[in-house]
Formats: sequence, C-alpha cells, structure tokens
Amino acid sequence: MKRSLMLFTVLSALASSAMANADLAKAKNCMACHAVANKVVGPAYKDVAAKYAGQKDAETKLVGKILKGGSGAWGAVPMPANPQVSDAEARTLVKWIMTQK
Repeated sequence: MKRSLMLFTVLSALASSAMANADLAKAKNCMACHAVANKVVGPAYKDVAAKYAGQKDAETKLVGKILKGGSGAWGAVPMPANPQVSDAEARTLVKWIMTQK
C-alpha cells in the first residue's frame, strides 16, 4: 500500500510538472505560434523534439532561439526574440518541449 501511494505521488508530480510547463508556454504566449502536435505559424513541439533528439547541444541551441529568435531552421517565417521569457523559463520550456512525442 505504501509503495503504491509513493508511485502515485511521483506520477502525479510528473503529470503536474508537465501541465505546469504547458501552462508556462501559454503564459509566455508561445502557444500563439506553436502547438504540441501540429504546425501553427511555427513548428509543432513534437517536431522540434524529433529534430533535436539526441543532439548534445539541443538545450542550449533551443534556449538561444527562444530568447534571441531565429530564422531559416523551419522555413521562411522567422521566430521573434522573446524578452518576456527569462533564461530559467526558457530552459524549463525546452526541457518540456523535448519530452513531446
């Protein structure tokens, strides 16, 4: 019984964390241009996760794109800089994005 409760607590915390990061993406206006499963203006987060999977520098590269913007990686539409996002928030968002399947 104790083990089941511990497992439930861990799984609840993980689910809660994932939801909190989706909420952060909404709060920082990321979802205006992105969605988890389909392309909006920018690529779907699942596609970003697939493209950068296994790359050692993926987190650093994607944090830079969130903070400074970028162009050319996903077509002609540039991604603007996001000065409303802190470095810590960008890292949290990237970690969440990389878990999308």
